[in-house]
Amino acid sequence: MSGTHRPPGRMLRVGGVPLHVLCEGSGPVCVLSPGLGMGWFDWDPVVPLLTPSRTVVRFDRPGLGYSAPATEPPTAAGEADRIAGVLDALGLDGPATVVGHSLAAFHAEAFARLHPERTAGVVLVDGSVEEDVRPLPARELRTAAARLRGRAVTGAGLPYALGPALRRFAVRTSSVRREDPAPAALVRRTYGTGRVARAVLMENARYLDVAAELERLRAAHGMPPAPVTVLAASPGTGSWLEQRRLRRQRGLAERLDARFEAVAPAGHLLMHDRPQAVAAAVLATPYVPPRPSRTASHG
Repeated sequence: MSGTHRPPGRMLRVGGVPLHVLCEGSGPVCVLSPGLGMGWFDWDPVVPLLTPSRTVVRFDRPGLGYSAPATEPPTAAGEADRIAGVLDALGLDGPATVVGHSLAAFHAEAFARLHPERTAGVVLVDGSVEEDVRPLPARELRTAAARLRGRAVTGAGLPYALGPALRRFAVRTSSVRREDPAPAALVRRTYGTGRVARAVLMENARYLDVAAELERLRAAHGMPPAPVTVLAASPGTGSWLEQRRLRRQRGLAERLDARFEAVAPAGHLLMHDRPQAVAAAVLATPYVPPRPSRTASHG
């Protein structure tokens, strides 16, 4: 790509897939991972609040933003390993605070359970919560159907025609600001592609499978002794739906022995509406120095 189409980050091969990765700032490391179908730029309001004192890592999951398509469907363990792989590719082997929004809260928690020695803290930003989830039948059939839908949608030219408008609609209905802060040209270049449309369809198709897999990881792997914060969006309407969402977020915090904070007024895209709250949760995580290398000499 050239000119205004050049990705702002680097393309790094992680797990065999070229990923678009941004690394900014200095200090202890934090990783920001957005929700289903979202891109690196959805953290733009938060990043300037962190870079003076944190090394901030963002990346597009396969197929999203500027990243290449995935070779395999998403899994909880696979996304946890992808976060670790991004850090490895950047040469950042010390503990990191992992921040996951919505669906990516599954990935952040899975990272903490599978890579405890690399976890300095976890911040779940209005994370997805599925209670009593069970594995769905015919996973491979559903995966194949999602691929077929993606090809059909792309072949009909629907991503270019409708993708950016659907992105705008989703963001505006998920934010109390009722606006999408991302530049229109950037939204067109990303959400107007079949690659991104296929990735969104696949993440959606495998959503409950990832939730069920996380339940199995919870049974097999404990959380590390690192602080966990659950930030819950509270639009302030007082509706039964809002109260239900807050109850579920409190339940998640209790399950993870986490600090709970209801952030108001804010919609599901909490990092758009209240970036200061997200930054404060990250900055409150104590610094954990890297462990000495095993190859270090001992005089």
